Amino acid sequence: MTQVIRYISLLICSLFVMSCTTKDTPKAVLVIHGGAGWISRGSVTDSMEQAYINTLKESLLKGRAILQKGGPSLDAVQIAIEHLEDSPLFNAGKGSVFTYHETNEMDSAIMDGATLNAGAATGVATIKNPIQVARAVLDHSVHVFLSGAGAEEFAIEQGLKQVDSSYFFTQNNYDKLLKAKASMEVVKQDKLGTVGAVALDNNGNLAAGTSTGGMTNKRYGRIGDVPVIGAGTYAENGVCGISATGHGEYFIRHVVAHDIAARIKYANQSIQQASNEVILALKAKGGLGGVIGLDANGNVVMPFNTKGMFRGYISLEGDPVVALYGTN
Repeated sequence: MTQVIRYISLLICSLFVMSCTTKDTPKAVLVIHGGAGWISRGSVTDSMEQAYINTLKESLLKGRAILQKGGPSLDAVQIAIEHLEDSPLFNAGKGSVFTYHETNEMDSAIMDGATLNAGAATGVATIKNPIQVARAVLDHSVHVFLSGAGAEEFAIEQGLKQVDSSYFFTQNNYDKLLKAKASMEVVKQDKLGTVGAVALDNNGNLAAGTSTGGMTNKRYGRIGDVPVIGAGTYAENGVCGISATGHGEYFIRHVVAHDIAARIKYANQSIQQASNEVILALKAKGGLGGVIGLDANGNVVMPFNTKGMFRGYISLEGDPVVALYGTN
């Protein structure tokens, strides 16, 4: 009986994950996300919903403009993410959530599919756009992953904009922290909301990037999946680019972004099959979230196993396509 129940549960989950992708796989040069988790129809006001939609569209248009001019996918990813970091609506940059000690500790990563070079940073506290730290590491450091005070020192040496910690204060996120501390729990299933982007440029180069404020009420220098190359961020030319969002501990344990790439590269799966199977299996293990991705042919995937995921894509020409909710 237990096995039957488990099979039915997995079947329902499979249908849910599949329903969160498009029936006819679209082609695009840029795909973005703004977090998976809490959002469902009726959970936000009409004006707030429109604000999310507008910001996602603006991010897509800014990133696409780079690609239309023949710019590299890395630049398109960075610009798209910066726009989301500058908005208080998302859990990255300006809208980052608070740690137990009432600080903001932000993580970011970016990867170049052409070279497999990557840059990542964790514990960023005073740099306005954390994705710029990751990009600077990629471009100007012999290292891949910098943390805390060292990451900040490097960023300042590179001339990145530093701001007072008050820049990251939002009342809504502070209230969430107080609520979490009162209940002595880490908020896991509220706004899981990382931001990310994947781009394919005119030269066929893929790039992926991700940025987050982490988890409300996190302690002890907790690091999620975002800056862990292969877990929350991965890109490889001829294979795919992936950016993830969700409960980071699960994405780290299951190396989600690289798992999808490996299935495409070694098991000859399509990006649709690979991403759907990985996100389905993740939920069966208790991991909530989703991914966005592009393969070498510009096929878009956006599967998730939560109620909704802020997401969108855009082709080289045409209007941006944005969605917030699942179909169930």
